[in-house]
Amino acid sequence: MILRFFVGMIIAALGTLMILKTEPIYDFVGRIPTAEKYLGSGGSRLFIKLLGIIVIIGGLMWGLNLWGGFLQATLGSLFPKPDIQ
Repeated sequence: MILRFFVGMIIAALGTLMILKTEPIYDFVGRIPTAEKYLGSGGSRLFIKLLGIIVIIGGLMWGLNLWGGFLQATLGSLFPKPDIQ
């Protein structure tokens, strides 16, 4: 449980670094044509920042053991639990 918390916080910290250090990441990966097309000028940088936000939220949810509840609340109706008798 403690290890899960620390790993989740490390993942969230990596997401924070993605937001704070967008320019070096952009220099490393280059332009993302799909992001430039649909998000407009500067879309690659915006995409990297949005991806960082998703990584932060995912890391916090996993580290705080909220991931299962989130999946059940959002996708639970698509995959109902079987009735065990």
